Amino acid sequence: MTGAPSVVVLDYGSGNLRSAVRAVERAGAEVELTGDLDAAMAADGLVVPGVGAFEACMRGLRAIRGERIIARRLSGGRPVLGICVGMQILFEQGIEHGVETEGCGEWPGVVERLQAPIVPHMGWNTLSVPEGSELFAGIADERFYFVHSYGVRDWTLRTNDRTQAPLVTWAEHGGDRFVAAVENGPLTATQFHPEKSGDAGAHLLRNWVGSLRAA
Repeated sequence: MTGAPSVVVLDYGSGNLRSAVRAVERAGAEVELTGDLDAAMAADGLVVPGVGAFEACMRGLRAIRGERIIARRLSGGRPVLGICVGMQILFEQGIEHGVETEGCGEWPGVVERLQAPIVPHMGWNTLSVPEGSELFAGIADERFYFVHSYGVRDWTLRTNDRTQAPLVTWAEHGGDRFVAAVENGPLTATQFHPEKSGDAGAHLLRNWVGSLRAA
């Protein structure tokens, strides 16, 4: 795939890695699944997937020093995409079953249990996409697939060292609003699974891979 951007899907023991690899490949990237930090640093883009518990994902990430490579990439303006729990661990803290776990701290905010009549939130949902979103260009009105019981429900936006205030996409489940996606300079993340979201998810990944070509 000559001229295609290179992407590493970070292998730190989380599940659902192969489907993420295939989806990013179909979006037009050359993809390597690895926990090697040199490869993760050198790639045009880094995907951080994640399923399961916040604490387990952070433990696996720290075991390969993944939080350091995320921070190093972002300090150099190198793109990172977090998916599902791979998005949640980018925040300051996660609280599950009374257990408080420190996250990567790239964004302020706490990941907590959704306050909805039915949890987990499992299935297709529409989004509230802000104006100017590049990630959702052409798909702002589409539905995406969620599987989660936790999210960031209360987030006060503020500027940070990377750029102006992030573009935040919200969703709602059972009357409870939560962060569905964030675009913040080189750091992008989705609470939903683009690799499970059909044509809309494929379009979103093409948008992200296309941004790597432009970088």
